[in-house]
Amino acid sequence: MNRMDAFPAEPAPAIPAICTVCPVRDAAVCAALDPGELDAFSRIGRHRRFARGETIFAAGDDSVACATLVRGAVKLCSTGADGVERIVALVHPAGLLGQLFFAQIRYDAVALTDSELCLVPRADFERLMAAAPALQQSVLQRSVTDLDEARALTDLIGRRDARGRVAGLLLAFADAAGPGCHRATRFDLPLTRGEIAGLLGLTIETVSRQLSALEQGGLIERAGTRGIVLRDADGLSALLD
Repeated sequence: MNRMDAFPAEPAPAIPAICTVCPVRDAAVCAALDPGELDAFSRIGRHRRFARGETIFAAGDDSVACATLVRGAVKLCSTGADGVERIVALVHPAGLLGQLFFAQIRYDAVALTDSELCLVPRADFERLMAAAPALQQSVLQRSVTDLDEARALTDLIGRRDARGRVAGLLLAFADAAGPGCHRATRFDLPLTRGEIAGLLGLTIETVSRQLSALEQGGLIERAGTRGIVLRDADGLSALLD
């Protein structure tokens, strides 16, 4: 008998059960972890649900935790001296929330829909990053992705054509609502018309008119209060040219 047969190899760590059913397992920053690291990550994390309109993080709070958005949608916003809320970013599933590199939270993070997050204490997350270089790289890549999305949002808001702004935002919502890299053909608007108007620099009436025009043109179909069905995604994209 081979001497090594007396010392069978230890079985490889299994992926934690909670991670196997996570809908953003392949897209979140923790996707870079091997099963053993992922097991350690799952032990320090906890899932928590937030109702629509509930504040997840508040500007000025100490930065004590970070989170991956598992389900739902979140807005990052600030309120100016004039009392007007300004949305600075939208976070979709697999997005990272919290301020890893700042002592305090800079923006309010508010659930736009009923949402679920995987929350991890910031100190534990930073220790795991130090022990797992792959996680550091994944966080860096996520930061670059977030920056690209912020630039795209700024470009969209800067468009003169109101219909193009609304069309571009609908496509962004469809991309975020789709599984993996596939665009959803049906989704619920995570923002109210007032929030869309504020984000795009339009009036509520203009947003309503543009949605009606897109529907009359056969590009979308509205289903209920918030439901949107994409009928012609290429047509919507053409409005961005």
